[in-house]
Amino acid sequence: MSQTINDPLDLLLLPTWLVPIEPAGIVLRDHALGVRAGRIVLIAPRSEADQYNARETLDLTGMLLAPGLVNAHGHAAMTLFRGLADDLPLTTWLREHIWPAESRWVDEAFVQAGSELAIAEQLQSGITCFSDMYFFPEVVSQLVHKHGIRAQITIPVMDFPIPGARDADEALRKGVALFDDLKHHPRLSIAFGPHAPYSVADDKLESIRTLVAEMDIGIHMHVHETAHEVEEALSKYGERPLARLARLQLLGPRFQAVHMTQVSDEDISLLVEHNCSVIHCPESNLKLASGFCPVERLWEAGVNIAIGTDGAASNNDLDLLGETRTAALLAKAVAGSATALSAHRALRMATLNGARALGLEDQTGSLEVGKLADMVAFDLSRLAQQPIYDPVSQLIYSSGRDCVRHVWVGGKQLLNDRRLSRMDEERLVVTAREWGDKIGYKQ
Repeated sequence: MSQTINDPLDLLLLPTWLVPIEPAGIVLRDHALGVRAGRIVLIAPRSEADQYNARETLDLTGMLLAPGLVNAHGHAAMTLFRGLADDLPLTTWLREHIWPAESRWVDEAFVQAGSELAIAEQLQSGITCFSDMYFFPEVVSQLVHKHGIRAQITIPVMDFPIPGARDADEALRKGVALFDDLKHHPRLSIAFGPHAPYSVADDKLESIRTLVAEMDIGIHMHVHETAHEVEEALSKYGERPLARLARLQLLGPRFQAVHMTQVSDEDISLLVEHNCSVIHCPESNLKLASGFCPVERLWEAGVNIAIGTDGAASNNDLDLLGETRTAALLAKAVAGSATALSAHRALRMATLNGARALGLEDQTGSLEVGKLADMVAFDLSRLAQQPIYDPVSQLIYSSGRDCVRHVWVGGKQLLNDRRLSRMDEERLVVTAREWGDKIGYKQ
């Protein structure tokens, strides 16, 4: 990207630490980052940055500048079900509580209120891009457009009627229409989201395979979430769910396998062979006692592993930094090795790996010249974070999402000193409480 010293930068950031993610394991101290027209055009020592003029310069002393976090799996509107049915096993939670609640309450107004709440929470948590798998995806798309965040909108598909679609065929038709409307949008992409192998029949999966090949988009799917799911598939189909998806030719570089808590050597071979991504949701898996994703085994095999919060109904938050800490600690216990999933690799999972899973690695996920300026500034200046030997370790192991100070998406600041730039936090809280009162009173 051509530039001259005389061309003013839109934004010049001066952090104490800059973590580009690529190259891996690098921490740049006392560097500057410059933005022009929404993209990174300069990463250099501060002494060199003095040569550049900027319309806005921000001193980030005591802060770590990193790529914006990528929440690679969630159900945004389910923030309105946060805490509704806690401490239950997955099948009971889903079939006896969540699905009936969705049938009763979910409409376009519900999705708008819940998704706005989720977008605000994610921005305050340092998330600049999220993948959403929920009903009325056109509503979420409008909110993403309005509020400036980046997202993959995943079209939910099931064999039975869902809010907004009478059957799978209607869901697919609406998904194609939404894709056509948004295919040139700078911050929105579309994927198909067959819910899970047990909830979508072969003929509908084959239809999805044909569509994604024509449209060149991703498939986002809950896979191997529990041992029961795998056992049921073996009984019904005589093969594991991932093997069935491979037989149906759904696996490939754009396939996003969410959860994967039950993983055999054969499963790993399929993931590697087809270059699939795995989306790890450790806290939801722990809370629902679903199992443990073998992160270190997958990483060593070369599988791209990203991280997601899942929905707030099963987590119960959209705190990807906290999720990343849990992922790092859990990986060590599961692998039986203190060296498994280091802090630097964990941060890569939450940034560049997430972008790669969503097909966005050429645009976001790392701080590199030419990439979109999706960034978060973490404040590491407080008492509980001192002293600092490795700022990335301190970020992952000693910090919470309350250290998120500033967030930019495409160079536009959406969080300024922890204040939302485009959203009314007080209004969102009032609206959420109104929904909570209504749902709780009538359960």
